[in-house]
Amino acid sequence: MSWQDDLKRVDMNQPSDWPAWFIVIISFLGCLILVFLSWYFLLEGQRSSLASSRNTEIELRQSFDVKKGMVVNLPAYKKQMTEIEALLSAMLEKLPDSSEVPSLLVNITEAGARRGLEFVVFDPQSQILETFYASLPILVEVKGSYHQIANFISDLAQMPRIVTVGEMGLSSGDDNRVSASLMLQTYSYLPDGF
Repeated sequence: MSWQDDLKRVDMNQPSDWPAWFIVIISFLGCLILVFLSWYFLLEGQRSSLASSRNTEIELRQSFDVKKGMVVNLPAYKKQMTEIEALLSAMLEKLPDSSEVPSLLVNITEAGARRGLEFVVFDPQSQILETFYASLPILVEVKGSYHQIANFISDLAQMPRIVTVGEMGLSSGDDNRVSASLMLQTYSYLPDGF
């Protein structure tokens, strides 16, 4: 008798009469199905949880490395912050308060007079308010030699207070003198954001 004949005689309602090899195959298939279902329903959720945890671990390690770098560099950051605050304080000292602006305007005219310039126009414009400072544009027209004008601008740069030269136009005159039109800007500090 062959296994095919045994298979034809298998009665599904009478498992006690099944041949031994058929019982082994059915048991093996049952075990495979049980293992597959266990893996699918029990372990697959654990595998996805593991993959999610691994991604979280990678993100946490990267975050840790960034924060570790910050902690390692914290003394350098504090030192740099102190230097920036000192530099800001020094720059704020170069901004006159509103009571010092008239004396600064006098200093500008004195610098031009020392260089032998003739002031044609000296017209402070209205202040422009910013967040913590105000800028004061000053229209200045002077006559003198090219070198006198250049030295005057150099003197403006050497002043203890900030004075910048914005728009500038030069034109030559009949008497070998140069006329310069300058838009100067000076700044004043507004305490507590005015």
